[in-house]
Amino acid sequence: MDQQIPHPSAPVAASIARWEFIAMAAALMAINALAIDIMLPGLQEIGASLGVASENHRQYVISAYFGGLAIGLLAYGPPSDRFGRRAPLIFGLAVYVLAAFAASFATDFTALLVLRFIQGLGAAATRVIAVSMVRDRFGGRQMAETMSLIFMVFMLVPVIAPSIGQMVMVFAEWHWIFICNAAIGLAISIWVYFRLPETLAPEKRRPISIGSIGTAFATVLSNRISLFYTLASTVIFGALFGFINSAQQVYVGIYDLGVWFPAIFAIVASMMAISSFMNSRLVGRVGMRRLSHGALLGFLTTSFIWLIWSLFAVIPLPIFVLLFAATMFQFGWIGSNFNAMAMEPLGHIAGTAASVQGFMQTLGGGLVGAVIGQSFDGTTTPLAVGFCCVGLGSLFFVLVAERGKLFRAQHKQVP
Repeated sequence: MDQQIPHPSAPVAASIARWEFIAMAAALMAINALAIDIMLPGLQEIGASLGVASENHRQYVISAYFGGLAIGLLAYGPPSDRFGRRAPLIFGLAVYVLAAFAASFATDFTALLVLRFIQGLGAAATRVIAVSMVRDRFGGRQMAETMSLIFMVFMLVPVIAPSIGQMVMVFAEWHWIFICNAAIGLAISIWVYFRLPETLAPEKRRPISIGSIGTAFATVLSNRISLFYTLASTVIFGALFGFINSAQQVYVGIYDLGVWFPAIFAIVASMMAISSFMNSRLVGRVGMRRLSHGALLGFLTTSFIWLIWSLFAVIPLPIFVLLFAATMFQFGWIGSNFNAMAMEPLGHIAGTAASVQGFMQTLGGGLVGAVIGQSFDGTTTPLAVGFCCVGLGSLFFVLVAERGKLFRAQHKQVP
């Protein structure tokens, strides 16, 4: 029978089914993917319209959002541990929607980047609080299973978001992409306002003070498992961010796909969604470490094949899509498990932990992704080099977290 989740603070909904809770958390996480991927088909037109000559500089529409997201992540953790999850989340959603709507009226590139930065600040609430809510309810492999289902939806958004952006570009000009973004954000905000339960029990709320915040931050950064799995996921997310920055240039510039770009992008994104769903089915039997460590080694293997091939010839499109889809399939087993293992020891400070970890992952991953994206030279080789480097870096951090031993038996689960 479907588990009912109590709603202790909001009088509108007395309870919420487990499936709806997971769907809502997934929608909150997916808002970020939507805000990024819906932009991709319009990046070049946005740049041309606003007088940005360099194609690489047009990527700043993505980078500015990541910057606001990273900084905002530090702000929402302590308030969500003190006042509960609902109020900070609703505030962040309001900022997100208003900034997206305002961006539709931007007339110069600097103003657009400022508004994208503010939109990222608002969106940070969704990233922190979605993870916090899941940790409030679940621990151990059950959390990993839930996060896998959330990641599945999160990965499905890149399947459809570029197509939405492309559809808008067919019938209207690029300003309407932001209006569409704001409308979807508003719909999710209404759903959250009327249906979201407060998952943080009153007795678990922590006071806001310099001392309590400092103690919580120190706890996050001093826990070996939490810190190094956060760093491992940070660098591996850098690969994804790097490709997102360069995706339009690769598929349209190198392979001349034109309007078919969203379709190929969707094929690769769907592989991540499929692997996340498979992870949710397998993690309870196989364990987080076996799945994620094996996937990380597979990620490295396919990245090295891609690199070696690209050094000697232009990779044919079908082979490139196959290699990249295989690499991203491994990513689906890495992301949700690494996040679950990083959060597992920190349930008592879930909001602050999600805040600090999200800040590290977004800022660090965004910077790594920006370096990879800005190194684009008209070939896929810089991307392949970046993927190999982040794979090796992630493996190093995992080895530190696990004291040099991969595939170890599962630690005791945290309730």
